[in-house]
Amino acid sequence: MFGFFKKLAAPFAKMKSFLGQKIKDLFSRGADERAFDELERLFYEADLGAATAAELVDKIRQLSRKKKDLTSDEILSFVKSELLAMLGSPHVSSSSKKPHVILMVGVNGSGKTTSLAKLASHYRSEGKKVLIAAGDTFRAAAVEQLETWANRVGVDIIKAQPKSDPSAVAFDALQAAQARGVDIVLIDTAGRLQTKTDLMNELAKVRRVCQKQIPDSPHETLLALDATVGQNALDQAKTFHQFTPITGIILTKLDGSAKGGIAVAIQSQLKIPILWVGTGEGAEDLAPFDSESYVSALLK
Repeated sequence: MFGFFKKLAAPFAKMKSFLGQKIKDLFSRGADERAFDELERLFYEADLGAATAAELVDKIRQLSRKKKDLTSDEILSFVKSELLAMLGSPHVSSSSKKPHVILMVGVNGSGKTTSLAKLASHYRSEGKKVLIAAGDTFRAAAVEQLETWANRVGVDIIKAQPKSDPSAVAFDALQAAQARGVDIVLIDTAGRLQTKTDLMNELAKVRRVCQKQIPDSPHETLLALDATVGQNALDQAKTFHQFTPITGIILTKLDGSAKGGIAVAIQSQLKIPILWVGTGEGAEDLAPFDSESYVSALLK
């Protein structure tokens, strides 16, 4: 049992947050308005978002009025419980369809294609038969990158020529998946076209093709977000969610961010669950999101 919890906590050990120590230092001299103003700034700089930062500080201010001798450890404990409440319970996909179709979306540079490959490796390690659809036909070398990953993790791939129709790749992949008895289909998509409208229209077209082939697919639409870009990640999530309903988020590059609080901002504002976290370049550097371990790392 200890080994299980250690495995969950390991990805978050790479986070560079020092928020907990800063809070302890701040309130070591007592709770006053100067401290509360500084605390709100700390929360904001950790990318919890302006609304979440203000809400948390207001609750702590009210707590300090009720308990005059409030300690920094008590404040940290209160912050932890509030953040856990905002993140909510872990989400698990309930679909038992075969093939289970997962659409991967995100902007270029977010770690989308790498995250897809890591998911392929994860599902293969569970004994599932996995097929990758190289649908990002617009980005130079994207297909080659995914083909390299497919060979590395030992899964099949459906691809087409550069600049070809991504929805046609998705169609071929779903046909192949049904014929081969595949368990999981992972469909990569373009991260950038000429305009945002072009990109969203292309994603909508891929979804329509999936639904024609397998009526209730895609069963999951996962958005890859780079944790190091902070509030810009929240803007990306809003845009994608507006045009193609997102069922879950993969938070990437969490090991390189001192602003890991963006996970709280996304969950509290958009109610989209964080399902996975990426903390490195290896196929094994992907782990299920665990709220308790994440908050503990954020406040370490």
